[in-house]
Amino acid sequence: MKKIALICSLAGFFSMTSFAQHKGQVDAARLPVLSGHYAPEYTFDKTVDEQAWTATKPGLNVSFGSTDKLFFRTEVPVQQASQSWEATGWKGERLNTQILVWATDTLQQVRFNVSDLVNADGKTISSGQVKLNMIRYVLSNYPYAAKDVVCGESPYKDGFLMPDRFEPFERFEVPGKTVRPVWLSLDVPSNTAPGSYTGTVTVNTTKHTATLQVKINVQNQLLPTPHDWGYRLDLWQNPWAVASYNHLKPWSEEHKVLLKQHMQLYADAGGKYITTYGVHSPWSDNSYRLEEGMIAWIKEKNGDWKFDYSIFDEYVEMSMKMGIDKAITVYTPVPWGNRFRYLDAATGNYVYESWAPGTAKYQENFHVFLTDFKKHLEQKGWFGKTYLGINENELQQTLDAIKVIKAHSSAWRITYAGNWHKELDTLLDDYSYLYGEEPSQKEQAQRSARGASTTVYVCCNPPFPNNFVFSPPIEGRWISWYAASRGYDGFLRWAYDAWPEDPMRDARHGTWAAGDCFMIYPGGNSCIRFEKMREGIVDFEKIQILKKLAASSKDKEVKKLWQDFTQHLKIFSNEHAYVEEKITGDVDKGRSMMETLSNKLAR
Repeated sequence: MKKIALICSLAGFFSMTSFAQHKGQVDAARLPVLSGHYAPEYTFDKTVDEQAWTATKPGLNVSFGSTDKLFFRTEVPVQQASQSWEATGWKGERLNTQILVWATDTLQQVRFNVSDLVNADGKTISSGQVKLNMIRYVLSNYPYAAKDVVCGESPYKDGFLMPDRFEPFERFEVPGKTVRPVWLSLDVPSNTAPGSYTGTVTVNTTKHTATLQVKINVQNQLLPTPHDWGYRLDLWQNPWAVASYNHLKPWSEEHKVLLKQHMQLYADAGGKYITTYGVHSPWSDNSYRLEEGMIAWIKEKNGDWKFDYSIFDEYVEMSMKMGIDKAITVYTPVPWGNRFRYLDAATGNYVYESWAPGTAKYQENFHVFLTDFKKHLEQKGWFGKTYLGINENELQQTLDAIKVIKAHSSAWRITYAGNWHKELDTLLDDYSYLYGEEPSQKEQAQRSARGASTTVYVCCNPPFPNNFVFSPPIEGRWISWYAASRGYDGFLRWAYDAWPEDPMRDARHGTWAAGDCFMIYPGGNSCIRFEKMREGIVDFEKIQILKKLAASSKDKEVKKLWQDFTQHLKIFSNEHAYVEEKITGDVDKGRSMMETLSNKLAR
């Protein structure tokens, strides 16, 4: 009986211990699932075609693959069988391809060796001009080429792995029944002699070797450096995200060192706009790291206003030294909810107040700021390239804010991103239309004739064309062909780097489609989406250069070729279906026509 009593007593003790409420207790159902170690990418996808793996030859399989397509981690790239890559480009141009490596059994120590490329005269393009990056898979909240994207929670409950993030490597392993894409970029030096250059890419493992053939045709045309491109690229930046991700004090020396690396991709893509913030958290506090103010608003004890521009100046000066020096956008005269924050010097507290653009308080306070800010910009020599930026606000709010700005000084430059409103046309020096909410061709032509700049804008909409991680890659390139066809000057996108919680593995955001809020990854690493966007920018630049050359040419064949090309451009303005194969074909045909023109106009 004593044994039975003891057992019952112990059972009661453990029962009480198991169900007792403890301080800091978290329900087991809410605990994250732990793994043995941090994995660089998720690997929980399964093939939809097991038979394709059964039919795959054992050992190393390797092939070139189109950069216009995505290749999935557990799907055999059955349509790829190309052992050679041939590309044509200008001096100074970057040419890209993918190399696919796959196997039924694990491949160990996969590594690459790229030879110099040599022409018939013995001249070379050094292998040092080639950069290789493995492509990592990230988690998406939409399947590939989804057409039902919304600016809100995804209707899909499942996740989807998409290839996107670049990662440098020395060697890697390919697990059995998986694919590893590798992105190859070749930067043709600006002093390269025209002609055809050939070389090889050798892929080695512990047991296998395969050799791929490369042929690069360099045309006698020169692409300017990115700083000198006319294309107006505007990717909104959030410098605080870099500090937050790396657990650094914002604007510390360590933060600024990383910022330079972080912004280099933007500079190398011809970035023109420096994103700055004149107010604290101008949007609706829905980012993982808020965009804080770069200009401190301080109300002195005597009630006078004082403004601290130290962070603003540091960021602008850093960006300009990197070649991002054509425009400064200051967000925003119309913050979300009309919310302004200032430091009350008398109490040391931050104070939040609502100043609507149509009110006397807004006019009074913003007038003081504009007076001080204009003086500061003029002292720095920046006033002529600074834009006060307004984003997707109601028309009347926007008009009220513009009225206050222009009443202060007609010399202020204003930019607006959002739907087309005829009422705003002549008031804006720079207008970025949300794709699909644009003016007529006639209205746009009138705007261009006035010398006003115009770009096209995408964010969480439209569903397509776009730069989501699940978007067909060709869409990122296609957008700039569309901009050229409409007579626009460039492209704007939210955003460059507003990373979600775990961007290296998971591109999902709680509100938006995967990849919507960032175009590059931590560490200043590029991705498929960014490079496809850059390809489109280069196409746009080449179109503008060829347009000028063709206009000055007296060659009748050149005139006919240019006329045919401008007819082809109209296809992009009239696209509605966005069938992947068709828009890929339209871009490819346009590029082929440009290659012919480039040869005819060579000097």
